[in-house]
Amino acid sequence: MPLKKAHGPFFSTFRKLWFQDPAADTLFINDIAVRIRAGIMLAIPLFMAFTLYDAVFGSNWVVTGNYIKDTFETDFDERILYHVEAIRRTYDYTLQTWVLLYALFEMLAGMFAITARFSPTIYIASLLARHHAPVWKPLTPKRFAWSIGASFIAVCLVFFNPDTFAGWVNAVAMHEVLPTTFNYMPKWIPLVLVWVCLGFMWMETVLGFCVGCKVHSLLVKMGLMKDECEACNNLSWNT
Repeated sequence: MPLKKAHGPFFSTFRKLWFQDPAADTLFINDIAVRIRAGIMLAIPLFMAFTLYDAVFGSNWVVTGNYIKDTFETDFDERILYHVEAIRRTYDYTLQTWVLLYALFEMLAGMFAITARFSPTIYIASLLARHHAPVWKPLTPKRFAWSIGASFIAVCLVFFNPDTFAGWVNAVAMHEVLPTTFNYMPKWIPLVLVWVCLGFMWMETVLGFCVGCKVHSLLVKMGLMKDECEACNNLSWNT
């Protein structure tokens, strides 16, 4: 009996995860766990930011070092010129694609009580938050915020796989709508989005400020959304 009582909160966490009541009509989630999860997921936009920075601003050539010869000449800045063997740099975004697909899965999984049970980060965050007093907030604004994140991820997936996406679009349209021989998406679009996503997640983790939730609250106030809730009408921008 004492053993069951000692392990009660641990197993209750697995049963409810970060939900106040997974079976309730209106779902409330523990904001402490949400912030912990955002901190865990922060690693993904950081990784993508460095990847995109290297892809956009990095050199397109790789010097092999197999052949370097001094030309005994200098440029206008008095820098020595060399003949070198260099190859055109190519990128393999397979790892980045899988990371983004996992991030997309995490964004979508947190939106519903059933799918949340397939998210490793929700389990981890719920366990780490179980010793803290829960702060219950409605799920609806978080769904809206995560849908924004999911759209950002989808854009980045298209940037890293332009030929695959173009093939799908062209197959549906039954003629060539998008080119398949070059990346038609400007590089600045995913670069800006990943840093915006990084900023949003940092504010969620460190400051407890959910930008997507505030946008949702404004849309509710304007009458564009009907999912009013306890936190949606808080326009003080302080929490």
